Amino acid sequence: MSNEKRTLERESIALRILWMVIFVIVWQLAELVLGVVVLLQLGYRLFYGAPSAALLSLGDSLSQYLAQIGRFGTFNSDEKPWPFSDWPVAQAPQGEAAHSVPAAAHPVRDEEPKL
Repeated sequence: MSNEKRTLERESIALRILWMVIFVIVWQLAELVLGVVVLLQLGYRLFYGAPSAALLSLGDSLSQYLAQIGRFGTFNSDEKPWPFSDWPVAQAPQGEAAHSVPAAAHPVRDEEPKL
């Protein structure tokens, strides 16, 4: 192995270590956000009787993001997570159906009274 190749490998691993440290910090923040989403979803479920569709989507994509960070950090993937790649797309929920609000029977009219 030539000296140039070793130097490039050392620089490459040093850069990877830097990114890993940054993503460990991002992991901690994302984990905190996911914890808040879990508590909000629990409160929403208790109040409305069904989970929130928006929180289902956010929770799933955030979970996938954490998995991407884990795969990058453990050398299972060389692809850096967001913002270097696309944000993960939420998958269809496999649990309870999300809370939905039925459409109003009659459209609301915004008219001024006629004199």
